[in-house]
Amino acid sequence: MTAGTRARLEELERSGPDPRSSELCVVLCWLVRDQVPIDEADLNAARRRAMFVLAAGGDPHRDLVLDSVAAERLADELDTPERRARLGAALADLPVDDLAAVAAAAESLSADPELAWRSFALSLLADELADE
Repeated sequence: MTAGTRARLEELERSGPDPRSSELCVVLCWLVRDQVPIDEADLNAARRRAMFVLAAGGDPHRDLVLDSVAAERLADELDTPERRARLGAALADLPVDDLAAVAAAAESLSADPELAWRSFALSLLADELADE
């Protein structure tokens, strides 16, 4: 992890997040996204298909939620045991000591690999929307 990651985690903690919020889980997964290797062509194709699903459901820029069809589709399409293991390791390595809310969210993700994987997929989808 970089010093920039720790600074971002401290900034998150100062914002007073609810440790049970899905948004916090998605942000934590977004911070470690580069530690979960996915071939760029595969990722782009899967995100494109998820974006079509999102657009078919209405406004593609509406708020995303963990159980949205587009996020679930992306999670299913990218799911492999190796990627899940890398995500779990990356989340466990987050420097969250003395950051109560952020640490609680990271622990929730570690305790629930399905939640972690869906949060990761949603972070990838949100990243795609931010680039548009």
